[in-house]
Amino acid sequence: MLSNNKNMVEKLKKNILQTVCYYDVLDYPMTIFEVWKYLICEKGDEIEDGYSLKEVAEILTSGELRNFLENKNGFYFLRGREKLVRQRIARNKISVLKIKRMRRWVKIISMAPFVRMILVTGRLAMKNAQPQSDWDVLVVLREKRIWIGRTFVTIFSHILGKRRYNKKVQDRLCFNYFIATDSLEIRNKDLFSANEYFFCFPLFETRNYFQKFQLRNAWIRNYKPNYYLQSSDNLFTQKDGKFFRAVRIFLENLFDHDFLENYLKKVESRKIKDNPKTKNSSGMIDYDDKALIFLPNPHGPEVFEKFKERLEGLGV
Repeated sequence: MLSNNKNMVEKLKKNILQTVCYYDVLDYPMTIFEVWKYLICEKGDEIEDGYSLKEVAEILTSGELRNFLENKNGFYFLRGREKLVRQRIARNKISVLKIKRMRRWVKIISMAPFVRMILVTGRLAMKNAQPQSDWDVLVVLREKRIWIGRTFVTIFSHILGKRRYNKKVQDRLCFNYFIATDSLEIRNKDLFSANEYFFCFPLFETRNYFQKFQLRNAWIRNYKPNYYLQSSDNLFTQKDGKFFRAVRIFLENLFDHDFLENYLKKVESRKIKDNPKTKNSSGMIDYDDKALIFLPNPHGPEVFEKFKERLEGLGV
Protein backbone atom coordinates (compact mmCIF):
# COMPACT_ATOMS: atom_id res chain seq x y z
CA MET A 1 0.00 0.00 0.00
CA LEU A 2 1.17 3.50 -0.86
CA SER A 3 0.18 4.75 2.61
CA ASN A 4 2.82 2.46 4.11
CA ASN A 5 5.60 4.05 2.07
CA LYS A 6 6.26 7.61 3.20
CA ASN A 7 8.66 8.37 0.37
CA MET A 8 6.12 7.27 -2.24
CA VAL A 9 3.42 9.38 -0.60
CA GLU A 10 5.61 12.47 -0.66
CA LYS A 11 6.57 11.79 -4.26
CA LEU A 12 2.93 11.42 -5.28
CA LYS A 13 2.02 14.65 -3.47
CA LYS A 14 4.69 16.45 -5.46
CA ASN A 15 3.52 14.89 -8.72
CA ILE A 16 -0.08 15.91 -8.02
CA LEU A 17 0.98 19.47 -7.28
CA GLN A 18 3.09 19.58 -10.44
CA THR A 19 0.16 18.30 -12.47
CA VAL A 20 -2.35 20.86 -11.19
CA CYS A 21 0.30 23.57 -11.62
CA TYR A 22 1.05 22.59 -15.23
CA TYR A 23 -2.59 22.61 -16.20
CA ASP A 24 -3.07 25.90 -14.38
CA VAL A 25 -0.78 27.40 -17.03
CA LEU A 26 -3.29 26.09 -19.58
CA ASP A 27 -6.19 27.58 -17.54
CA TYR A 28 -7.52 24.09 -16.93
CA PRO A 29 -8.83 23.13 -13.46
CA MET A 30 -9.06 19.37 -13.00
CA THR A 31 -11.32 16.73 -11.54
CA ILE A 32 -9.82 13.98 -9.36
CA PHE A 33 -10.09 11.56 -12.27
CA GLU A 34 -8.26 13.98 -14.58
CA VAL A 35 -5.48 14.59 -12.06
CA TRP A 36 -4.99 10.81 -11.94
CA LYS A 37 -5.28 10.26 -15.69
CA TYR A 38 -2.96 13.10 -16.75
CA LEU A 39 -0.64 12.87 -13.75
CA ILE A 40 2.84 14.20 -14.48
CA CYS A 41 5.60 12.10 -13.00
CA GLU A 42 8.65 13.84 -11.63
CA LYS A 43 11.68 13.53 -13.89
CA GLY A 44 13.70 10.50 -12.93
CA ASP A 45 10.78 8.59 -11.41
CA GLU A 46 10.58 4.94 -12.35
CA ILE A 47 6.96 3.93 -12.06
CA GLU A 48 6.08 0.62 -13.67
CA ASP A 49 2.34 0.51 -13.14
CA GLY A 50 1.50 4.14 -12.48
CA TYR A 51 -0.56 5.25 -9.51
CA SER A 52 -4.10 4.17 -8.77
CA LEU A 53 -7.07 6.51 -8.85
CA LYS A 54 -7.70 5.66 -5.19
CA GLU A 55 -4.19 6.77 -4.21
CA VAL A 56 -4.56 10.10 -5.99
CA ALA A 57 -8.05 10.64 -4.55
CA GLU A 58 -6.87 9.93 -0.99
CA ILE A 59 -4.26 12.66 -1.16
CA LEU A 60 -6.50 15.22 -2.85
CA THR A 61 -9.37 14.72 -0.42
CA SER A 62 -7.18 14.52 2.68
CA GLY A 63 -6.47 18.24 2.66
CA GLU A 64 -2.71 17.66 2.82
CA LEU A 65 -2.22 20.02 -0.12
CA ARG A 66 -4.61 22.71 1.19
CA ASN A 67 -1.80 25.25 1.37
CA PHE A 68 -1.48 25.05 -2.41
CA LEU A 69 -4.80 23.83 -3.80
CA GLU A 70 -8.50 24.63 -3.55
CA ASN A 71 -11.51 22.87 -5.00
CA LYS A 72 -14.95 23.88 -6.15
CA ASN A 73 -17.71 21.95 -7.92
CA GLY A 74 -15.42 18.91 -8.15
CA PHE A 75 -12.50 20.81 -9.75
CA TYR A 76 -9.05 21.29 -8.20
CA PHE A 77 -6.91 24.36 -8.93
CA LEU A 78 -4.18 26.54 -7.44
CA ARG A 79 -5.28 28.81 -4.61
CA GLY A 80 -6.80 32.03 -5.86
CA ARG A 81 -7.70 30.62 -9.28
CA GLU A 82 -11.37 29.85 -8.62
CA LYS A 83 -12.41 31.82 -11.72
CA LEU A 84 -11.03 29.01 -13.87
CA VAL A 85 -13.93 26.73 -12.93
CA ARG A 86 -16.58 28.91 -14.56
CA GLN A 87 -14.26 29.58 -17.48
CA ARG A 88 -13.65 25.87 -18.08
CA ILE A 89 -17.37 25.09 -18.10
CA ALA A 90 -17.94 27.88 -20.64
CA ARG A 91 -15.03 26.76 -22.82
CA ASN A 92 -16.25 23.16 -22.72
CA LYS A 93 -19.55 24.24 -24.25
CA ILE A 94 -17.76 26.34 -26.87
CA SER A 95 -15.47 23.44 -27.75
CA VAL A 96 -18.27 20.90 -28.14
CA LEU A 97 -20.09 23.23 -30.54
CA LYS A 98 -16.86 23.77 -32.50
CA ILE A 99 -16.22 20.02 -32.75
CA LYS A 100 -19.76 19.39 -33.97
CA ARG A 101 -19.32 22.02 -36.70
CA MET A 102 -15.88 20.69 -37.54
CA ARG A 103 -17.12 17.12 -38.04
CA ARG A 104 -19.10 18.12 -41.14
CA TRP A 105 -16.05 19.57 -42.87
CA VAL A 106 -13.75 16.72 -41.81
CA LYS A 107 -16.22 14.27 -43.34
CA ILE A 108 -15.79 15.97 -46.72
CA ILE A 109 -12.01 16.25 -46.39
CA SER A 110 -11.84 12.52 -45.62
CA MET A 111 -12.56 12.00 -49.33
CA ALA A 112 -9.11 13.39 -50.16
CA PRO A 113 -6.82 10.64 -51.50
CA PHE A 114 -4.56 8.79 -49.07
CA VAL A 115 -6.19 10.17 -45.88
CA ARG A 116 -6.30 7.50 -43.19
CA MET A 117 -7.07 9.43 -39.99
CA ILE A 118 -7.73 12.99 -38.81
CA LEU A 119 -7.05 13.73 -35.13
CA VAL A 120 -8.23 16.72 -33.11
CA THR A 121 -5.36 18.17 -31.09
CA GLY A 122 -4.52 21.25 -29.01
CA ARG A 123 -6.93 23.13 -26.79
CA LEU A 124 -9.89 21.91 -28.82
CA ALA A 125 -9.06 18.29 -27.92
CA MET A 126 -8.94 19.39 -24.26
CA LYS A 127 -12.33 21.08 -24.80
CA ASN A 128 -10.67 24.27 -23.63
CA ALA A 129 -11.04 26.38 -26.78
CA GLN A 130 -11.99 30.05 -26.93
CA PRO A 131 -14.53 31.52 -29.40
CA GLN A 132 -11.75 32.84 -31.68
CA SER A 133 -9.79 29.56 -31.67
CA ASP A 134 -8.91 27.61 -34.81
CA TRP A 135 -9.18 23.84 -35.26
CA ASP A 136 -5.82 22.11 -34.70
CA VAL A 137 -5.58 18.73 -36.39
CA LEU A 138 -3.04 16.01 -37.14
CA VAL A 139 -3.57 14.19 -40.43
CA VAL A 140 -2.38 10.63 -41.02
CA LEU A 141 -1.66 9.83 -44.69
CA ARG A 142 -0.76 6.62 -46.48
CA GLU A 143 2.94 5.79 -46.60
CA LYS A 144 4.84 6.96 -49.73
CA ARG A 145 2.02 9.36 -50.58
CA ILE A 146 2.37 12.02 -47.89
CA TRP A 147 3.09 14.84 -50.35
CA ILE A 148 0.15 14.06 -52.63
CA GLY A 149 -2.15 13.57 -49.65
CA ARG A 150 -1.11 16.83 -48.01
CA THR A 151 -1.67 18.73 -51.30
CA PHE A 152 -5.20 17.38 -51.72
CA VAL A 153 -6.13 17.96 -48.06
CA THR A 154 -4.97 21.57 -48.41
CA ILE A 155 -6.87 22.05 -51.68
CA PHE A 156 -10.07 20.52 -50.30
CA SER A 157 -10.02 22.65 -47.15
CA HIS A 158 -9.23 25.81 -49.13
CA ILE A 159 -12.11 25.24 -51.56
CA LEU A 160 -14.41 24.69 -48.59
CA GLY A 161 -13.20 27.97 -47.07
CA LYS A 162 -11.96 26.17 -43.96
CA ARG A 163 -8.17 26.38 -44.26
CA ARG A 164 -6.41 28.62 -41.78
CA TYR A 165 -4.06 31.18 -43.33
CA ASN A 166 -3.01 34.78 -42.69
CA LYS A 167 -5.64 36.38 -40.43
CA LYS A 168 -8.34 33.85 -41.26
CA VAL A 169 -8.21 31.87 -38.03
CA GLN A 170 -11.51 31.35 -36.23
CA ASP A 171 -13.16 27.98 -36.92
CA ARG A 172 -10.63 27.09 -39.62
CA LEU A 173 -8.49 23.98 -39.92
CA CYS A 174 -4.86 24.39 -38.89
CA PHE A 175 -2.80 21.65 -40.55
CA ASN A 176 0.40 21.76 -38.53
CA TYR A 177 1.23 18.04 -38.52
CA PHE A 178 1.03 15.38 -41.22
CA ILE A 179 2.42 11.91 -40.57
CA ALA A 180 2.69 8.76 -42.67
CA THR A 181 1.22 5.39 -41.73
CA ASP A 182 4.65 3.74 -41.75
CA SER A 183 5.77 6.10 -38.98
CA LEU A 184 2.94 7.36 -36.74
CA GLU A 185 5.51 8.41 -34.12
CA ILE A 186 5.55 12.01 -32.86
CA ARG A 187 9.05 13.46 -33.14
CA ASN A 188 8.94 16.27 -30.60
CA LYS A 189 8.91 14.16 -27.43
CA ASP A 190 8.46 16.54 -24.51
CA LEU A 191 5.94 17.28 -21.77
CA PHE A 192 3.87 19.56 -23.98
CA SER A 193 3.61 16.93 -26.72
CA ALA A 194 2.82 14.22 -24.15
CA ASN A 195 -0.13 16.32 -23.05
CA GLU A 196 -1.14 17.18 -26.63
CA TYR A 197 -1.28 13.59 -27.84
CA PHE A 198 -2.77 12.08 -24.71
CA PHE A 199 -5.79 14.37 -25.13
CA CYS A 200 -6.12 13.94 -28.91
CA PHE A 201 -8.91 11.88 -30.45
CA PRO A 202 -9.98 11.01 -34.02
CA LEU A 203 -12.81 12.70 -35.86
CA PHE A 204 -12.19 10.28 -38.71
CA GLU A 205 -10.20 7.05 -38.96
CA THR A 206 -9.82 3.85 -40.96
CA ARG A 207 -8.41 0.46 -39.96
CA ASN A 208 -7.92 1.22 -36.26
CA TYR A 209 -5.13 3.69 -36.92
CA PHE A 210 -5.85 5.49 -33.66
CA GLN A 211 -4.84 2.46 -31.63
CA LYS A 212 -1.72 2.03 -33.77
CA PHE A 213 -0.89 5.70 -33.24
CA GLN A 214 -1.21 5.34 -29.47
CA LEU A 215 1.00 2.25 -29.41
CA ARG A 216 3.73 3.99 -31.41
CA ASN A 217 3.66 6.88 -28.96
CA ALA A 218 3.95 4.92 -25.74
CA TRP A 219 6.87 7.26 -24.89
CA ILE A 220 4.13 9.45 -23.35
CA ARG A 221 4.40 7.21 -20.29
CA ASN A 222 7.83 8.76 -19.62
CA TYR A 223 5.93 11.90 -18.64
CA LYS A 224 2.53 10.51 -17.71
CA PRO A 225 2.70 7.14 -15.92
CA ASN A 226 -1.05 6.57 -16.18
CA TYR A 227 -1.07 6.78 -19.99
CA TYR A 228 -3.28 4.07 -21.47
CA LEU A 229 -4.85 3.21 -24.81
CA GLN A 230 -8.19 4.85 -25.43
CA SER A 231 -10.98 3.70 -27.67
CA SER A 232 -11.63 5.63 -30.88
CA ASP A 233 -15.30 4.72 -30.63
CA ASN A 234 -16.39 7.96 -29.00
CA LEU A 235 -19.24 10.39 -29.55
CA PHE A 236 -17.42 12.44 -32.19
CA THR A 237 -15.52 9.82 -34.23
CA GLN A 238 -16.89 9.21 -37.72
CA LYS A 239 -16.38 5.92 -39.45
CA ASP A 240 -15.55 5.58 -43.12
CA GLY A 241 -18.80 6.00 -45.08
CA LYS A 242 -19.31 4.04 -48.31
CA PHE A 243 -19.71 7.10 -50.55
CA PHE A 244 -16.76 8.98 -49.05
CA ARG A 245 -14.58 5.87 -49.23
CA ALA A 246 -15.58 5.29 -52.87
CA VAL A 247 -14.60 8.85 -53.84
CA ARG A 248 -11.28 8.55 -51.98
CA ILE A 249 -10.45 5.20 -53.64
CA PHE A 250 -11.32 6.65 -57.06
CA LEU A 251 -8.98 9.61 -56.50
CA GLU A 252 -6.25 7.32 -55.18
CA ASN A 253 -6.42 5.15 -58.30
CA LEU A 254 -6.20 8.32 -60.38
CA PHE A 255 -3.26 9.94 -58.60
CA ASP A 256 -1.27 7.01 -57.18
CA HIS A 257 1.94 7.74 -59.08
CA ASP A 258 5.53 7.96 -57.90
CA PHE A 259 6.38 10.70 -60.39
CA LEU A 260 3.64 12.94 -58.96
CA GLU A 261 4.75 12.27 -55.38
CA ASN A 262 8.35 13.10 -56.27
CA TYR A 263 7.37 16.22 -58.19
CA LEU A 264 5.24 17.60 -55.34
CA LYS A 265 7.99 16.75 -52.86
CA LYS A 266 10.50 18.74 -54.89
CA VAL A 267 8.21 21.76 -55.37
CA GLU A 268 6.82 21.89 -51.84
CA SER A 269 10.20 21.25 -50.18
CA ARG A 270 11.62 24.26 -52.01
CA LYS A 271 8.69 26.44 -50.89
CA ILE A 272 9.05 25.32 -47.27
CA LYS A 273 12.80 25.88 -47.33
CA ASP A 274 12.39 29.41 -48.74
CA ASN A 275 9.67 30.36 -46.25
CA PRO A 276 11.03 32.89 -43.69
CA LYS A 277 9.24 31.01 -40.90
CA THR A 278 11.46 28.00 -41.56
CA LYS A 279 14.47 30.05 -40.47
CA ASN A 280 12.99 30.64 -37.00
CA SER A 281 15.53 28.90 -34.73
CA SER A 282 12.96 28.32 -31.98
CA GLY A 283 10.46 26.72 -34.35
CA MET A 284 10.04 23.12 -35.45
CA ILE A 285 9.79 22.72 -39.20
CA ASP A 286 10.48 19.24 -40.49
CA TYR A 287 9.63 17.76 -43.86
CA ASP A 288 10.41 14.36 -45.36
CA ASP A 289 8.60 11.21 -46.52
CA LYS A 290 7.53 10.26 -42.98
CA ALA A 291 6.28 13.54 -41.52
CA LEU A 292 5.50 17.15 -42.41
CA ILE A 293 5.65 19.35 -39.33
CA PHE A 294 4.87 23.08 -39.37
CA LEU A 295 5.34 24.61 -35.94
CA PRO A 296 7.12 27.95 -36.51
CA ASN A 297 6.13 29.24 -33.08
CA PRO A 298 5.60 26.19 -30.83
CA HIS A 299 3.80 26.82 -27.54
CA GLY A 300 5.66 24.13 -25.63
CA PRO A 301 8.71 26.16 -24.50
CA GLU A 302 6.58 29.11 -23.37
CA VAL A 303 4.22 26.85 -21.40
CA PHE A 304 7.15 25.05 -19.77
CA GLU A 305 8.78 28.32 -18.68
CA LYS A 306 5.53 29.51 -17.08
CA PHE A 307 5.17 26.10 -15.44
CA LYS A 308 8.63 26.37 -13.87
CA GLU A 309 7.90 29.90 -12.67
CA ARG A 310 4.70 28.81 -10.94
CA LEU A 311 6.40 25.85 -9.30
CA GLU A 312 9.11 28.17 -8.00
CA GLY A 313 6.42 30.54 -6.73
CA LEU A 314 4.96 27.65 -4.75
CA GLY A 315 8.38 26.77 -3.37
CA VAL A 316 8.37 23.36 -5.09
